[in-house]
Amino acid sequence: MKILYLFLTFIFTVSCGPAVSQKKIKEVEIRKRECYLVHGTCKTSCNSWEYKYNHCETEPCCVVRKYIKPIIQRTTTAYTKVNYNNNTLYNATL
Repeated sequence: MKILYLFLTFIFTVSCGPAVSQKKIKEVEIRKRECYLVHGTCKTSCNSWEYKYNHCETEPCCVVRKYIKPIIQRTTTAYTKVNYNNNTLYNATL
């Protein structure tokens, strides 16, 4: 009977939660995703114009110091003022 209790105790303690290696892999994936969100790259060393944001697995996440968000240019234009004259015809070339 004691062997059964020891076996059940072992099974319950081992099966509660993910293994340590799975937690570590998940943490590394989260750090890499955060690095890519700030437009960084995981490299062995950062250049002088970059700073270390956090660490991907063992290498640092290098982010460019002056990141400028790209400006989205609107391609459509709305005409707000229409000039109709009685003197010019609609399809006439001036």
